[in-house]
Amino acid sequence: MLKIAFSPIYAHPLPKNHRFPMQKYELLPEQLMYEGTVTQNNFFEPIPISEKKILRVHTTEYWNKLKTLSLTKKEERKTGFPLSAKLIEREITIAGGTIQNTEFALKYGVSMNIAGGTHHAFSEHGEGFCLLNDIALGAFHLIDEHNFDKILVVDLDVHQGNGTAEIFQNEKRVFTFSMHGEKNYPYKKENSNLDIELKDGTDDKTYLKILKETLPKIIQEQKPQFIFFQSGVDVLKTDKLGRLGMTLQGCRERDKFVFEECKKNNIPVSVSLGGGYSPKIADIIEAHANTFRLVCDTYF
Repeated sequence: MLKIAFSPIYAHPLPKNHRFPMQKYELLPEQLMYEGTVTQNNFFEPIPISEKKILRVHTTEYWNKLKTLSLTKKEERKTGFPLSAKLIEREITIAGGTIQNTEFALKYGVSMNIAGGTHHAFSEHGEGFCLLNDIALGAFHLIDEHNFDKILVVDLDVHQGNGTAEIFQNEKRVFTFSMHGEKNYPYKKENSNLDIELKDGTDDKTYLKILKETLPKIIQEQKPQFIFFQSGVDVLKTDKLGRLGMTLQGCRERDKFVFEECKKNNIPVSVSLGGGYSPKIADIIEAHANTFRLVCDTYF
């Protein structure tokens, strides 16, 4: 059974002029249920992550600043969000959802989070709309609770997973793979285990050729016990922050290939949505909805 982490707090309100499309977190579940892709039974309310687990990834100093709402104005601006208690509650709920996703994926082969993919959160600071790194928190949960020693992060958001790379830079049990825009944010890249930088305007054919040549090799070499898939749809040509040239169909083919590789190799996968900033909210919803449709088609 497909289990999907979702909470109303995911759509935490922001100022009307804010460029982050929070409304997608409300509209996506509605669309998926309206079309019959999922039912209410597929959704679960995440349990907020514990402080103990947060401190497994993030520094005590940084977490204390978050929970006491004492980031400096500069640190707050770097996150891209106005700091509030509600925002922190949102972040720990999203991270809790991804941790629960790992358990559901072990049981059913795959699980999904309507939010997550907060790959710009470093161990000691947040940036780029990311405060706590849900993928890193989920990976350490598997390491600590299930003794996993081969975890693969497949980050296909248009922006490099710089925070994830920093957190795992000295962690041999996690292999980080990021395929992203060469000239896009973050302008100072970290070193993932494997980074593939894409030229502006990269089209479907080029993107998919690279992915299909690369991912099977990584899986063959690393033999991961678990995969975290960051499925950002900001790779679309329509995306105002993306700079690539992919179509909805190309993005769909990307996700289809990832899921088929995971299933073929019998590797559980936890899916976090990641970014999507097209001017038309309908384009964002359709691209994200495709990811859920493909999971249902592939696994259930």
